[in-house]
Amino acid sequence: MGTLELSDGSVIWYQRRGTGPTILDIHGSGFGYRNFAMLTPHLVDSFDVIDVDLPGYGESVAKGPLGVAEWADYLAEFIERLDGGPVHVHGTSMGALVATTLAARHPEVLKDLILSCCLFRYDNAARHMRQTWKRGAVDSGMVQAADLTAAAGFSRSFYDRPDATEILDRLRTAMGSNDPAAFVAGTESLEAMDLSGLLPRLPRTLLLGGDEDQMTPPAPAGSGVGFDTAVNAIPDAELHILESCGHYLVLERPERAAEIIKRFVRHRRRQADLS
Repeated sequence: MGTLELSDGSVIWYQRRGTGPTILDIHGSGFGYRNFAMLTPHLVDSFDVIDVDLPGYGESVAKGPLGVAEWADYLAEFIERLDGGPVHVHGTSMGALVATTLAARHPEVLKDLILSCCLFRYDNAARHMRQTWKRGAVDSGMVQAADLTAAAGFSRSFYDRPDATEILDRLRTAMGSNDPAAFVAGTESLEAMDLSGLLPRLPRTLLLGGDEDQMTPPAPAGSGVGFDTAVNAIPDAELHILESCGHYLVLERPERAAEIIKRFVRHRRRQADLS
């Protein structure tokens, strides 16, 4: 664990574990680094994994405004100063949009992209959901927001699992440790964004989703842009949809997600070895 101070005085807290190629995980709204508490243990045998708190979350400090573009710029400097780059970048939910923006604004700091469970433009159903969660976070706190998002975040069969209660407690702990203001800022930034125009500019990309994702479905309504469009718009994209899996894929199916991520990165390394 450590911290790195950026040029504007902002501070990023990070946790670094494992050996191998470096992969930076970017968390979703409301979470912080704990978003990857169940995924990272399945990656550290193959990767040098860096999990961060974005500025405004946990022990990280933002000296400027909060939003997807600002977080992308913070992370570009973080990668350059900590590791020199380029690195593999994985973002989930809001973090996937931060990763997409990072790739477009700072392509030199990353090798490829892993994007799990996101919409590149929100459809109206997603906007309505987020309005409810924002009100819950402001009025009742982040634990209440965690419970509200859980209703749409997991597959139906998840709640029949013997470990469901433990995972839900992890969700409450992760979201409950963060400031509602950061959650609201991130949510409003997402609602305002349309990143569909960036898709043709992205590097090699893995799209990883759940077939029961109600928050950011792989095929959203016509007002949105999801993985069904992205897989054809990104020049080199690979799409995997996990069955009986919701939006909180990194909590619900971490072992399977890790397997797919490892195969994706190893394929790139084999190509490089042959070139």
